Amino acid sequence: MKESRDGVTVNILGKEFMVACSEDERAALLASATYLDKKMREIQTSGKVMGTERTAIMAALNITHDLLELRGRGGMPVDTAQKIKFLQNKIDAALRSDVQTRQ
Repeated sequence: MKESRDGVTVNILGKEFMVACSEDERAALLASATYLDKKMREIQTSGKVMGTERTAIMAALNITHDLLELRGRGGMPVDTAQKIKFLQNKIDAALRSDVQTRQ
């Protein structure tokens, strides 16, 4: 994962995505990308899901399920939830940009 003045390049399933973020958010973004990559690789390794897009959706559903369970138990502060939503939006934007680049 590379860092530049304008953002961070994260690697998910062997593909690089440049994500703009502030200096104070880089560690969280890198941790999020690493976690997402791990979850997506687990899903791909299971052999039950074919295709990157479906793998990403399944990973998102699994992570969201975990998040909602944690929230239900009162285990996540509101500011953490806001930071996760912010990072999700950045990852979504990077994925949209990658799809547009390929078209």
